[in-house]
Amino acid sequence: MRSIRLKGISKSRESEKILDKINLTIPSGEFFALLGPSGCGKTTLLRIIAGLETQDEGTIHIGNLDISDLSINKRPVNMVFQNYALFPHLNIFNNVAYSLVIRKVAKDEIEAKVLKILKSFHLEKHIFKYPSQLSGGQQQRVALARAIINEPDVLLLDEPLAALDFKLREKMLLELIDLQDKIKTTFVYITHDQFEALTVADTMAIMNHNGEIEQIGTPKEIYEFPRSSFVAKFVGSTNLFSGTLHHLKTDPIFTTAHLGTFQCSLQGANPWTYEGVEASLSIRPEKIHISKKRLDNFINTLEGIVTQIVYYGRSTQYTVLVNNQFSVHVFEQNALHLEKPQESIDYDDAVFLHWHSSNSILLEV
Repeated sequence: MRSIRLKGISKSRESEKILDKINLTIPSGEFFALLGPSGCGKTTLLRIIAGLETQDEGTIHIGNLDISDLSINKRPVNMVFQNYALFPHLNIFNNVAYSLVIRKVAKDEIEAKVLKILKSFHLEKHIFKYPSQLSGGQQQRVALARAIINEPDVLLLDEPLAALDFKLREKMLLELIDLQDKIKTTFVYITHDQFEALTVADTMAIMNHNGEIEQIGTPKEIYEFPRSSFVAKFVGSTNLFSGTLHHLKTDPIFTTAHLGTFQCSLQGANPWTYEGVEASLSIRPEKIHISKKRLDNFINTLEGIVTQIVYYGRSTQYTVLVNNQFSVHVFEQNALHLEKPQESIDYDDAVFLHWHSSNSILLEV
């Protein structure tokens, strides 16, 4: 197994910049997710690695092998497409066997390999069926089996679950994690769905609309300590406030024009922070405690009026209007199985919002 190294990858179409000097190293054997909004260039980057498109600048290495100018068939990678790209006129056996047939592998070896991999994907009962006779989840398994039968160093997955419904998508995510853990192939997974990326990735990179990488880290690092407002808003939901930082020799104080002053923590803060700098403050909705009473064990507090309540089953989202102009979102876990909780919060209730300084994340404007 070999790592992937991208250096200075740029791509333009009709003078429009798609990718801008992408530098990225993906360690061997990792489940790596590339997350970004539609049109940010993530699929283009995947196709460049696969050899389906050519970069304008930059190099691609897999281990010590420079594949920048290699043809598709000489690259040690395979790709699973969003629509699976199965051959409709071939049965499942022949779909999976296709690349081995092209390589002129011996017939008995082809049969042994295909039957083994179909059994591991629980598809042995569907060998003689055609793609149109299978469910979406089964077609996805066939596409994966066909992609890994050649034992590639790298498996590229371009939003492979986009066509599946929510329940099946959840199930297939877990199957992908198990598969990658078993075969130890490097997976590069492209998605615009933050839930998918946070679920599957060992490491993830966030791309912005300019074809640049905003941040690379583990899912926990990305979610808990975003380095920019873009990342904080794109991965999960957050409340963002603008203000100024003071007193960085101790825990910093964040001063806003209309909401008062809040205490922050240097944990997770960017190294650019200094006295008097303009910044943003990010507070995840689930980090905020909502109550009808002011609580003394929290340093940071806001007061407001409940304007919206959305019940999600396992959680409830509240929208609270502060100072008649700022909407703050709060997620509360529905931990108690009670028909009428002791402190039921309703529309138009006056409430207090509390959070700890460690949950105030400082971001560059």
